[in-house]
Amino acid sequence: MKSTLELLAPLSANPWFGALPVHERRAMLAGSELLRLRPGEMLFRQGDRVPPGSGAFYGLVRGRFKISSLREDGKEAILVVLEPGNWFGEISLLDQLPRTHDATALGDGEVLALPRSAFDELMKRHAFSQAVCRMLAARTRSLYGMVEDATLRSTRTRVARRLALLARGDATQARDARPVVPVSQEALAMMLGVTRQTLSKELKALVQAGAIELGYGRIEIASLAALEKLGAAA
Repeated sequence: MKSTLELLAPLSANPWFGALPVHERRAMLAGSELLRLRPGEMLFRQGDRVPPGSGAFYGLVRGRFKISSLREDGKEAILVVLEPGNWFGEISLLDQLPRTHDATALGDGEVLALPRSAFDELMKRHAFSQAVCRMLAARTRSLYGMVEDATLRSTRTRVARRLALLARGDATQARDARPVVPVSQEALAMMLGVTRQTLSKELKALVQAGAIELGYGRIEIASLAALEKLGAAA
């Protein structure tokens, strides 16, 4: 297993984790177990029960994970794509209810599993508990935004807004945007709840507006300013 010092610097690039006092970050890493997952392997499933005293808070070290739901007819909705540095899985540790979504590795991945006992001890510390509150507040704002987008905004605006979020890491929301969005068009369509045909039409419109460029299997950000302007439309 990688040492705490080896993991501390790369994981601290995540805004949420990096804002914690260094002794809290060290405590989280020291109390965690490193798990390795194969492509398509599920860390947990929606509805999985987390018995009292069990469960874990997870930190993504390598790879990407999708947080999603699957209907009985096989239709999938992707809520978010997590990248290294993100921590997740706290909800069931806080309310002791079943897991809210599926967590699936999109490729080879490594996660740190901080057991409930260590999580509960850290929650007694002011800095850590306040950080968890800020994490939940940020996720609540994001979910409210998705509901607002789905009910009030056009499909084109929704596509532009989600691409702008993905450019900053979706759940991470780093200050600096990346030039390439790290999801496929298929995954983006699942995030937005639209068909591939509808998404293709809207992406072509964003290309014409000079906001993005489409490459083989990739979406590149040509102008973040143009993309955010389109995302601010009704």
